Amino acid sequence: MNLPIRARLTALYFVVLASSFVAFVWVSDLGFRRSIETTVDNASRSNLETVRRVLDRTSWQGEAKVREELTQLALLWANGALFEVADSDGNWIFRPQQFLRINPPLPRIRDAQVSFATTNLDALQYRIALQRITTGGNVYEIRAAVPTEPFDQALDHFRLIEKEFLPVLVLLASLLGYWLSGRSLAPVNRIIETVRLIGAQNLSSRLEVPRARDELRHLTETLNAMLARIEASFKSITQFTADASHDLRTPVAVIRATAEITLRKPRAQEEYRRALSTILETSVDTSELLENLLTLARADAGAAGMDMRPLDLSAHVQKARERAALLGLEKALDITATTPREPVWVKADAIAIDRLLLILLDNAVKYSPSGGRCEIALSQSETHAQITVRDSGEGIPESELKNIFDRFYRVDRVRSKSNGGAGLGLAIARWIAEMHGGTIAAESTPGAGSEFQIKLPAGAV
Repeated sequence: MNLPIRARLTALYFVVLASSFVAFVWVSDLGFRRSIETTVDNASRSNLETVRRVLDRTSWQGEAKVREELTQLALLWANGALFEVADSDGNWIFRPQQFLRINPPLPRIRDAQVSFATTNLDALQYRIALQRITTGGNVYEIRAAVPTEPFDQALDHFRLIEKEFLPVLVLLASLLGYWLSGRSLAPVNRIIETVRLIGAQNLSSRLEVPRARDELRHLTETLNAMLARIEASFKSITQFTADASHDLRTPVAVIRATAEITLRKPRAQEEYRRALSTILETSVDTSELLENLLTLARADAGAAGMDMRPLDLSAHVQKARERAALLGLEKALDITATTPREPVWVKADAIAIDRLLLILLDNAVKYSPSGGRCEIALSQSETHAQITVRDSGEGIPESELKNIFDRFYRVDRVRSKSNGGAGLGLAIARWIAEMHGGTIAAESTPGAGSEFQIKLPAGAV
């Protein structure tokens, strides 16, 4: 169904309201008819009791006296009420002319209990109470009739009102529902119009939050939160693109400038070798940067799968120490590793863990002074395994610690031509730790070195 929500709400409101009115009419009509039956039965029963009292008072005085009293009683009754009385043999003691035209004829009364019947007298419908009584040694059959025409007219009038006015009420109520649904959906339309105007150039715009604490307010707050996340992601992507372009422009410019200067005139073989060495070193750095960018791009796209298997962290820590020792030969660094005697098992991707450890040890080597020390320590508890990497470098200012895991972020005090990377290593390290369900954190004291702590969930073999 392609109808707008407003039209669907109105249609549903119309169906529910019409069904409710139909049910109301049916219940009201049924209740009205039952009320009429009860009222008429009570009236005819009351008349029957009146006739019985007359018979109780006069039956011992003879049939003539009974007939006289019944005749006077009939003159007193109004509103079309009638009655007739017969003896035990069916001979009529008192019978108005109207009872002669009963269609169909009433049966003989055989029961002392009061019973009821409905019949027509002179084209009018009557409700009749019938009873056989014994009084003064005589048996009588009594029929007391009450006309139902006034009640039938009231019921017909009620039904006419229902037929004439209820459809109008349903229509008016549906129109009111259409208007109310329009007012209720007006904030939704404003939200739609506002969202249509929000684009890449004005992601900082937000929707107006309604005052009422209802579902629309919750929807608006949720959309505003989503816009805030989109804005943050857009800024992150924009910054990522700008930083990547900047970091790629420099090595490409170095390669191009070196090649152009070298080719301007014939040079000695040694000068060509130096130029090619510069180009090669720059190309290696550029390849590493591109590899890191590709890793983060895969991570953002959710395409970097991990081959999670049980592995012993102790072996990987020792292998990382050996690689770091090679990197720290020129600086004569003291690189040590401390691991428990028992294996430390985790469920992890071996290649990713090796890369994570190498990133942290490579940073420790870069920022440690000659003759300094680097340490990697492994420990475990019941819930997790912890890897700690310490160095004796210059440290990181406290104000910088919260940003060091951001992409392309570099601490200016330790950034130099010799050790300044692209600022992607720690971002990749954090991503690897999080992909394993772990965390990574850093502590540092300026002038006394830095410490990185990795916590990974413990895993069985």
